This record gives sequence, C-alpha cells and structure tokens, in this order.
Amino acid sequence: MRNRMSGFTLLEMIVVLVIIGLIMGLVGPALFGQADKAKVQTAETQVKMLKGALETMRLDLSRYPTTEEGLALLNSAPSDGAAAGRWRGPYLDEAVPNDPWDRPYVYRGERSATQGFTLYSLGADGQHGGEGLDADVGYVPAR
Repeated sequence: MRNRMSGFTLLEMIVVLVIIGLIMGLVGPALFGQADKAKVQTAETQVKMLKGALETMRLDLSRYPTTEEGLALLNSAPSDGAAAGRWRGPYLDEAVPNDPWDRPYVYRGERSATQGFTLYSLGADGQHGGEGLDADVGYVPAR
C-alpha cells in the first residue's frame, strides 16, 4: 500500500491567488465607491441633525449662534447674561461631530440660500465648491 500525502501544489495555490486578485480588482472599486457615497449621506444626515439642534436652540434664545459663538453654543451656555438665562441646553447629547472626512463643519451666522445660518461640510476634497463627492454638503452660503 502506498502512503500518499494529500494537499495543494504550488501551482494550484498560485492559480487561486490570481483568481482572488482578479475578483478583487473588479469588485474593489465598486465597494470603495459605495463607501464614498455613504460618507456623503452621513454628512447630509449630520447636517440635518445639527440643524434640528440649532432650531431648538433658536426657540429658546430667539436667535441662531453668531459666527464667533459657532456650534459650540449647542453644548455650552452663551457668555451674554440675558441669553444665558434663556439657554436650555445642551442641545446635543455629545460633542459636535466632525464631518465624515474628520474635519469640522463650517458654521457662519449669515443666511444660506434656504436657512438663517450657513452650515456645511467641505466634502471629500476639503475645498470650497466642487462637484460629485467633492461638493460641499449642507446649507452653503448664498452665492
């Protein structure tokens, strides 16, 4: 009786690795594209959540934060005595989040095209403007 060892040959292993590499080359870019789209959707959702907190705070203070106060006013009372007495925060459960690209959201007290404030993420490229995944996300300044 012959004692034969079973297993894979080196050639079989190389063929399997080449097939896996080809599959990843076809599927990988599609998966990374979905991840980029998910970041844009996350930014849109976070901007809406921050808008809700700003609207709630505006009901208490009768105003939005100034550019100098920024989004920090959602978690800490204003230094102005009259406004501090009306402040009922914090208006967020946690700290103000960064955008999905780990940069702070841009907030200004000036009107956007649709809101009484400007609040947006600079998108994937971190620059003003842009298109597609690089476009600004949120309530951008009126141009």
